[in-house]
Amino acid sequence: MLDKLNAVEAKYHELLSLLGDPAIQADASQYRTHAKALAELEPLVDRYREYKAVVSNLVQAEELARGDDQDMRGLALEEIPGLKARSEALLGEIKVLLLPKDPNDEKNVVLEIRAGTGGDEAALFAADLFRMYARYAERQGWRVETLSSNETGVGGIKEVIAEISGKNVYSRLKYESGVHRVQRVPATEASGRIHTSTATVAVLPEAEEVDIQIDAKDLRIDTFCSSGPGGQSVNTTYSAVRLTHIPTGMVVSQQDEKSQIKNKAKAMKVLRARLYEMEMRKQQEAIAKDRKSQVGTGERSEKIRTYNFPQNRITDHRINFTTHRLPDVLDGNLTELIDEVVTFFTAERLKEATAVTS
Repeated sequence: MLDKLNAVEAKYHELLSLLGDPAIQADASQYRTHAKALAELEPLVDRYREYKAVVSNLVQAEELARGDDQDMRGLALEEIPGLKARSEALLGEIKVLLLPKDPNDEKNVVLEIRAGTGGDEAALFAADLFRMYARYAERQGWRVETLSSNETGVGGIKEVIAEISGKNVYSRLKYESGVHRVQRVPATEASGRIHTSTATVAVLPEAEEVDIQIDAKDLRIDTFCSSGPGGQSVNTTYSAVRLTHIPTGMVVSQQDEKSQIKNKAKAMKVLRARLYEMEMRKQQEAIAKDRKSQVGTGERSEKIRTYNFPQNRITDHRINFTTHRLPDVLDGNLTELIDEVVTFFTAERLKEATAVTS
């Protein structure tokens, strides 16, 4: 590992030197490429340098602890436990930073939320989840654009598809995919009986044309008049678009815009994201086929989280984590919950990497 870290530090110095080259500075494209590579290496190099400094201090302290000077020996013995703890912590951080980076982590996402079992209550819960993610996105400085939505008459959502764009969106939201379950007393329940409803969340990394190329002959495009709730006409022109990807049978409809061109562009964005996720899933299944544990495969059939209103509790079943801050979380304060999930799955990846190399 030390050889790899030394190579990374050497590469960092090389990039730093390149950025000071007038020829590179004159080429905006090359400069951006090298600057991005440098920024990606910086956290690892910073940790490695601190680790080397701490190890050097530890070696000196251990030498002093073996010396004849009583005062210095006492001071050294006091410092050694803290230096050992810090070096171990830094080594752990370095191992995490050395893990292969998910190439999708920096991508924007297409967020899809659908009401599951539970009728109107499921639709209300789907609306709660969308509001939660939208507020979290706002706190992160991300942009949310609703691509399509199908609302109910009671303030619920049967389905909503939105694009969330910003810095490292997928890295933070990628573990939110799955079945979310709510347990609460509906406003219409006179007897006070607790109902259980579900909603499905899918977080898809946004795919560009270079990621997923769709052949025109594989696409059937139908246009139709858009309609509102209860069949009410919204637009008398054929502005709504339905795309069918013939090889997979995947269908995407879009009617929120009055322009057929805009609806087609939004539908293509969703279709690309779904096809990209399908390819990712195939690769992940192939990799995971021989694993004994399938914890956290991201299957949408998994019940990943329960929101229990009577107990003011949210439980993430994948990591056995519970918090009693339900209103706060639903208001978009997701940082603690997402941090716990990301930390868990990063640790799982670290275990797998260690098992492969050992």
